[in-house]
Amino acid sequence: MQATAAVLREVNEPMVIETVELDELQEDEVLVAVKGAGICHTDMTVMDGTLPIPLPTVLGHEGAGIVEKVGSAVTNVAPGDHVVLSFGHCRECDVCTSGRPAYCELFAPLNYFGTRLDGTVTLHQGDEDVHGNWFQQSSFASHAIAKAANTVKVADDVPVELLGPLGCGFQTGAGTVLKVLQPKAGQSIAIFGLGGVGLAALMAAKAVGCDPIVAIDTNPERLELSKELGATHTFDPKEHHDLLWDIQQVTASGLDFSFETVGTGPIVRQALEVLRSPGHAASVGFRGLENVIEIDQGHLMLGRRLSGVIEGDADPQTFIPEMIDLYRDGRFPFDRLIEKFSIEQINEAVQASIDGRVIKPVVVFD
Repeated sequence: MQATAAVLREVNEPMVIETVELDELQEDEVLVAVKGAGICHTDMTVMDGTLPIPLPTVLGHEGAGIVEKVGSAVTNVAPGDHVVLSFGHCRECDVCTSGRPAYCELFAPLNYFGTRLDGTVTLHQGDEDVHGNWFQQSSFASHAIAKAANTVKVADDVPVELLGPLGCGFQTGAGTVLKVLQPKAGQSIAIFGLGGVGLAALMAAKAVGCDPIVAIDTNPERLELSKELGATHTFDPKEHHDLLWDIQQVTASGLDFSFETVGTGPIVRQALEVLRSPGHAASVGFRGLENVIEIDQGHLMLGRRLSGVIEGDADPQTFIPEMIDLYRDGRFPFDRLIEKFSIEQINEAVQASIDGRVIKPVVVFD
């Protein structure tokens, strides 16, 4: 069958809306009519060449929609089900079976190579291969081929076109707080960077009763929004001569936890330096395959920890429904972060994210 897709043919060039042909489903695959797909920073690392993958390609890894067809071995979803698509993982290696699929031994070939493990592609244009299978979905298209393992069935009482970011960005923020840092009510946390990932982390911290919650960003509108979502203190680094000292004074002895989404050396160091002892900092910012940072070992002593986290260290099959339950309860209002764009506006949506005008753009399909 055919699909309308945003095809990236050259690095640092706009995506082009084209018709592509979908391959036949393999036995463990699912055909999904995409209703919405979030735009994530990881997509942009391919667009700008930071993360090299074969071109032409169709990106998009925060897809959600309705199942149209399933392979012969698929049992977890059926045609008509509402689903969220997340990252690829084998569910067979020791890491996956221990409940931590974000660190699957096959994570790179399953998500980044543009082909299935057998080397075939899921998309074509005549005799030309179009590299799909990006995060085992390539959901910047009206239809996507996913694997059963990364297809998560969800209830149909929530707007499916908005659910895609739960598969990556919002999962990364909320999962890191709830699954890795695991704060208790009354413990303190600092959030460095208030994009979709950071604000998802902030909402998760609010949901479990963190207090105080310190939000740090240079965008005044996002600082104001963070207050509405649960931040008790906000800081614009441009307005503070000694930012670390001022943040530490929120509790007089430093914070229990910190979460950073930027990935630069100075911000990672700040995330460590605002902690009390003991304390735990989590880093999720991605700055390329090689990103050397320097930290003072003294900031790791006395029980301080620094954890790098992928995909919130969460299992999408269980965690995505958890986030939806929090949303229903009014404790995780992720829809406030979303602005919708049509597929024809996808390049505009990307630029709106880069410029900071939109927190989480979602491309929607009729």
